[in-house]
Amino acid sequence: MTSAPRLLFPVPQPIVPVAGDDAAFPVHRIYCIGRNYAAHAREMGSDPTREPPFFFQKPADAVQVVMPGTIADHPYPTLTSNYHYEVELVAAIGVGGRNIPVDQALTHVFGYAVGLDMTRRDLQRAMGDIKKPWEIGKAFDHSAPIGPLHPVSQVGHLAAGAITLAVNGEVKQSSTLDQMTWKLAEQIANLSQAFALLPGDLIFTGTPENVGPVVPGDVITAHVDGLPDLSLRITDRV
Repeated sequence: MTSAPRLLFPVPQPIVPVAGDDAAFPVHRIYCIGRNYAAHAREMGSDPTREPPFFFQKPADAVQVVMPGTIADHPYPTLTSNYHYEVELVAAIGVGGRNIPVDQALTHVFGYAVGLDMTRRDLQRAMGDIKKPWEIGKAFDHSAPIGPLHPVSQVGHLAAGAITLAVNGEVKQSSTLDQMTWKLAEQIANLSQAFALLPGDLIFTGTPENVGPVVPGDVITAHVDGLPDLSLRITDRV
Protein backbone atom coordinates (compact mmCIF):
# COMPACT_ATOMS: atom_id res chain seq x y z
CA MET A 1 0.00 0.00 0.00
CA THR A 2 1.43 3.38 -1.02
CA SER A 3 1.81 5.79 1.88
CA ALA A 4 0.63 9.38 1.65
CA PRO A 5 3.26 11.80 0.37
CA ARG A 6 5.23 13.76 2.94
CA LEU A 7 4.25 17.41 2.99
CA LEU A 8 7.21 19.74 2.56
CA PHE A 9 5.77 22.23 5.06
CA PRO A 10 2.53 22.71 7.00
CA VAL A 11 -0.20 24.92 5.52
CA PRO A 12 -2.64 26.29 8.10
CA GLN A 13 -6.34 25.52 7.56
CA PRO A 14 -8.42 28.71 7.74
CA ILE A 15 -11.35 28.22 10.12
CA VAL A 16 -14.34 30.15 11.44
CA PRO A 17 -15.65 29.30 14.93
CA VAL A 18 -19.22 28.09 15.38
CA ALA A 19 -21.22 30.03 17.98
CA GLY A 20 -22.18 28.01 21.04
CA ASP A 21 -19.97 25.08 20.08
CA ASP A 22 -16.35 24.04 20.33
CA ALA A 23 -16.46 23.08 16.65
CA ALA A 24 -14.86 25.09 13.86
CA PHE A 25 -15.92 25.50 10.24
CA PRO A 26 -13.01 24.80 7.84
CA VAL A 27 -13.00 27.31 5.00
CA HIS A 28 -12.72 25.85 1.49
CA ARG A 29 -13.48 28.77 -0.83
CA ILE A 30 -14.88 32.28 -0.51
CA TYR A 31 -17.34 33.40 -3.18
CA CYS A 32 -18.63 36.97 -3.36
CA ILE A 33 -21.48 38.29 -5.49
CA GLY A 34 -21.04 41.71 -7.05
CA ARG A 35 -23.58 44.56 -7.05
CA ASN A 36 -26.43 42.61 -5.50
CA TYR A 37 -28.40 45.54 -4.06
CA ALA A 38 -29.97 47.80 -6.68
CA ALA A 39 -28.86 51.10 -5.15
CA HIS A 40 -25.29 49.85 -4.74
CA ALA A 41 -25.27 48.65 -8.36
CA ARG A 42 -26.30 52.14 -9.44
CA GLU A 43 -23.62 53.84 -7.34
CA MET A 44 -21.05 51.54 -8.99
CA GLY A 45 -22.30 52.48 -12.46
CA SER A 46 -24.39 49.41 -13.31
CA ASP A 47 -28.02 48.85 -14.28
CA PRO A 48 -29.52 46.37 -11.77
CA THR A 49 -32.55 45.72 -13.97
CA ARG A 50 -30.41 44.15 -16.70
CA GLU A 51 -27.28 42.72 -15.06
CA PRO A 52 -27.13 38.96 -14.46
CA PRO A 53 -25.42 37.78 -11.26
CA PHE A 54 -21.63 37.68 -11.30
CA PHE A 55 -19.16 36.40 -8.73
CA PHE A 56 -15.53 36.73 -7.74
CA GLN A 57 -13.41 34.91 -5.16
CA LYS A 58 -11.15 35.71 -2.25
CA PRO A 59 -8.55 33.26 -0.92
CA ALA A 60 -9.70 31.14 2.01
CA ASP A 61 -7.02 32.61 4.25
CA ALA A 62 -8.37 36.14 3.69
CA VAL A 63 -10.73 35.51 6.63
CA GLN A 64 -10.09 37.55 9.77
CA VAL A 65 -12.19 36.15 12.60
CA VAL A 66 -13.66 38.83 14.86
CA MET A 67 -15.30 37.65 18.06
CA PRO A 68 -18.45 39.36 19.42
CA GLY A 69 -17.84 41.96 22.10
CA THR A 70 -14.34 42.75 20.82
CA ILE A 71 -12.90 45.41 18.54
CA ALA A 72 -10.29 43.70 16.40
CA ASP A 73 -7.31 45.54 14.95
CA HIS A 74 -7.44 45.51 11.16
CA PRO A 75 -4.35 46.77 9.29
CA TYR A 76 -4.77 49.33 6.53
CA PRO A 77 -3.42 47.44 3.50
CA THR A 78 -0.56 48.32 1.22
CA LEU A 79 -0.84 49.85 -2.27
CA THR A 80 -4.08 51.76 -1.65
CA SER A 81 -5.20 55.22 -0.59
CA ASN A 82 -8.93 54.52 -0.96
CA TYR A 83 -9.86 51.63 1.36
CA HIS A 84 -13.58 50.81 1.46
CA TYR A 85 -15.95 48.89 3.73
CA GLU A 86 -18.80 46.69 2.45
CA VAL A 87 -21.04 45.00 5.04
CA GLU A 88 -22.47 41.62 3.98
CA LEU A 89 -24.44 38.65 5.23
CA VAL A 90 -22.27 35.54 4.85
CA ALA A 91 -23.78 32.10 4.22
CA ALA A 92 -21.76 28.97 5.00
CA ILE A 93 -22.28 25.87 2.87
CA GLY A 94 -22.57 22.64 4.86
CA VAL A 95 -23.72 20.29 2.09
CA GLY A 96 -22.17 20.52 -1.35
CA GLY A 97 -23.62 19.88 -4.76
CA ARG A 98 -23.81 20.71 -8.46
CA ASN A 99 -26.75 22.18 -10.35
CA ILE A 100 -28.69 22.74 -7.15
CA PRO A 101 -32.36 23.70 -7.73
CA VAL A 102 -33.44 27.02 -6.25
CA ASP A 103 -36.16 25.36 -4.17
CA GLN A 104 -33.58 23.09 -2.52
CA ALA A 105 -30.71 25.55 -2.21
CA LEU A 106 -31.25 26.65 1.38
CA THR A 107 -31.00 23.05 2.60
CA HIS A 108 -27.30 23.31 1.71
CA VAL A 109 -26.70 26.19 4.14
CA PHE A 110 -25.07 25.37 7.48
CA GLY A 111 -25.30 28.82 9.00
CA TYR A 112 -24.78 32.57 8.80
CA ALA A 113 -22.31 35.23 9.91
CA VAL A 114 -21.70 38.95 9.59
CA GLY A 115 -18.88 39.74 7.18
CA LEU A 116 -17.04 42.59 5.51
CA ASP A 117 -15.82 42.59 1.92
CA MET A 118 -12.96 45.04 2.41
CA THR A 119 -11.85 46.58 -0.88
CA ARG A 120 -8.89 48.52 -2.21
CA ARG A 121 -11.28 50.58 -4.32
CA ASP A 122 -8.68 52.55 -6.25
CA LEU A 123 -7.01 49.33 -7.38
CA GLN A 124 -10.33 47.69 -8.23
CA ARG A 125 -11.38 50.65 -10.35
CA ALA A 126 -8.00 50.87 -12.05
CA MET A 127 -8.23 47.23 -13.08
CA GLY A 128 -11.81 47.68 -14.25
CA ASP A 129 -10.82 50.65 -16.39
CA ILE A 130 -8.34 48.53 -18.34
CA LYS A 131 -10.58 45.42 -18.46
CA LYS A 132 -8.35 43.37 -16.17
CA PRO A 133 -9.27 41.17 -13.18
CA TRP A 134 -10.19 42.68 -9.82
CA GLU A 135 -8.12 40.38 -7.59
CA ILE A 136 -5.63 43.02 -6.48
CA GLY A 137 -8.53 45.14 -5.22
CA LYS A 138 -10.50 42.36 -3.56
CA ALA A 139 -8.36 39.30 -2.75
CA PHE A 140 -5.69 40.34 -0.26
CA ASP A 141 -4.72 39.52 3.33
CA HIS A 142 -7.46 40.21 5.94
CA SER A 143 -9.91 41.27 3.22
CA ALA A 144 -12.72 39.06 4.58
CA PRO A 145 -13.40 39.87 8.26
CA ILE A 146 -16.09 37.59 9.64
CA GLY A 147 -17.85 36.86 12.91
CA PRO A 148 -18.64 33.38 14.25
CA LEU A 149 -21.05 31.22 12.29
CA HIS A 150 -24.53 30.75 13.73
CA PRO A 151 -26.15 27.49 12.60
CA VAL A 152 -29.50 27.55 10.85
CA SER A 153 -30.79 25.37 13.68
CA GLN A 154 -30.25 28.35 16.02
CA VAL A 155 -31.13 31.38 13.91
CA GLY A 156 -33.20 30.07 11.00
CA HIS A 157 -32.71 31.53 7.53
CA LEU A 158 -31.98 35.27 7.53
CA ALA A 159 -33.85 36.90 4.67
CA ALA A 160 -35.52 40.16 5.70
CA GLY A 161 -33.78 41.86 8.63
CA ALA A 162 -31.74 45.04 8.75
CA ILE A 163 -28.16 45.18 7.47
CA THR A 164 -26.18 48.25 8.53
CA LEU A 165 -22.67 49.59 8.94
CA ALA A 166 -21.44 52.50 11.06
CA VAL A 167 -18.08 54.26 11.10
CA ASN A 168 -17.19 55.91 14.41
CA GLY A 169 -20.83 55.57 15.44
CA GLU A 170 -22.25 57.26 12.32
CA VAL A 171 -24.44 55.01 10.17
CA LYS A 172 -23.14 54.83 6.61
CA GLN A 173 -24.92 51.79 5.12
CA SER A 174 -28.52 50.89 5.96
CA SER A 175 -30.81 48.51 4.13
CA THR A 176 -32.65 45.21 4.57
CA LEU A 177 -31.76 41.74 3.37
CA ASP A 178 -34.92 41.50 1.28
CA GLN A 179 -33.49 44.21 -0.98
CA MET A 180 -31.04 41.74 -2.52
CA THR A 181 -31.49 41.55 -6.28
CA TRP A 182 -30.51 37.87 -6.29
CA LYS A 183 -31.68 36.05 -3.16
CA LEU A 184 -29.37 33.57 -1.45
CA ALA A 185 -31.15 30.52 -2.91
CA GLU A 186 -30.70 31.96 -6.39
CA GLN A 187 -27.03 32.68 -5.70
CA ILE A 188 -26.42 29.10 -4.59
CA ALA A 189 -28.24 27.68 -7.61
CA ASN A 190 -26.30 29.95 -9.96
CA LEU A 191 -22.91 29.25 -8.39
CA SER A 192 -23.51 25.49 -8.43
CA GLN A 193 -23.86 25.59 -12.20
CA ALA A 194 -20.33 26.96 -12.55
CA PHE A 195 -18.61 25.23 -9.60
CA ALA A 196 -19.08 22.15 -7.51
CA LEU A 197 -20.03 23.73 -4.20
CA LEU A 198 -18.42 21.94 -1.27
CA PRO A 199 -18.80 21.94 2.51
CA GLY A 200 -16.60 24.76 3.76
CA ASP A 201 -17.55 27.26 1.08
CA LEU A 202 -18.54 30.76 2.21
CA ILE A 203 -20.79 33.03 0.15
CA PHE A 204 -20.64 36.79 0.77
CA THR A 205 -24.11 37.78 -0.41
CA GLY A 206 -23.62 41.42 -1.44
CA THR A 207 -23.56 44.87 0.12
CA PRO A 208 -26.05 47.76 0.19
CA GLU A 209 -25.39 51.25 -1.10
CA ASN A 210 -23.13 53.93 0.44
CA VAL A 211 -19.87 52.06 0.53
CA GLY A 212 -17.05 54.39 1.42
CA PRO A 213 -13.53 54.90 2.72
CA VAL A 214 -11.94 54.42 6.11
CA VAL A 215 -8.59 55.57 7.47
CA PRO A 216 -6.41 54.47 10.40
CA GLY A 217 -8.17 55.15 13.70
CA ASP A 218 -11.69 54.58 12.35
CA VAL A 219 -13.90 52.00 14.06
CA ILE A 220 -16.30 49.99 11.89
CA THR A 221 -19.40 48.33 13.35
CA ALA A 222 -21.19 45.89 11.04
CA HIS A 223 -24.69 44.63 11.90
CA VAL A 224 -27.17 42.08 10.58
CA ASP A 225 -30.39 41.47 12.48
CA GLY A 226 -30.27 38.15 14.30
CA LEU A 227 -26.47 38.07 14.60
CA PRO A 228 -23.97 39.75 16.96
CA ASP A 229 -22.20 42.84 15.66
CA LEU A 230 -18.71 42.76 14.18
CA SER A 231 -16.34 45.60 15.10
CA LEU A 232 -12.95 46.58 13.67
CA ARG A 233 -10.47 49.34 14.36
CA ILE A 234 -8.42 50.35 11.32
CA THR A 235 -4.74 50.46 12.27
CA ASP A 236 -1.69 51.77 10.46
CA ARG A 237 -0.22 49.88 7.52
CA VAL A 238 1.67 46.72 8.39
